Amino acid sequence: MSSNARPLWRRLYPSLPLSATIFAFWLMLTDSLGLGAAVMGLFMATVVPPFAARLDREFARIGSLRPIPKMLVVAGWDIVRSNVRVAGQVLGRESAIHPGFIWVPLDIANIHGIAALTSMITLTPGTVSAELSDDRRHLLVHVLHLDDPDALIAEIKQRYEKPLMEIFP
Repeated sequence: MSSNARPLWRRLYPSLPLSATIFAFWLMLTDSLGLGAAVMGLFMATVVPPFAARLDREFARIGSLRPIPKMLVVAGWDIVRSNVRVAGQVLGRESAIHPGFIWVPLDIANIHGIAALTSMITLTPGTVSAELSDDRRHLLVHVLHLDDPDALIAEIKQRYEKPLMEIFP
């Protein structure tokens, strides 16, 4: 069936769940149920999904879920530990802070695993994922205090990337 044979409503709303989600989130973001917010939400729910339908999708391949509990505990501990460390750095001498960028070579190839990795890095205070190389083989990370780049790369790979590679093969 050609795209012209599809009904108009189906061409305008290729994914009704996505359109409904966009509409609902727009109303929550604006914190308003007024006519203007509803019209703008309807506009967004109409304009965004056709563009999203054109994106090249990679579906998540899920491997083992066993690493998730341990990984969540590790990430939670790292967040608490990093909060304390960053607070000490911010309250301490400015000259003691040595920010920098590092390129972390990636062994994980699954884009969903890479997205989880970048999120975990960014959620940990003092580190921010800044860029993914075009070939998805390197991740640029900004670090608030960079003492030993090799040790930090090894820590990221061991604590986050390795379990994510089991989850997202």
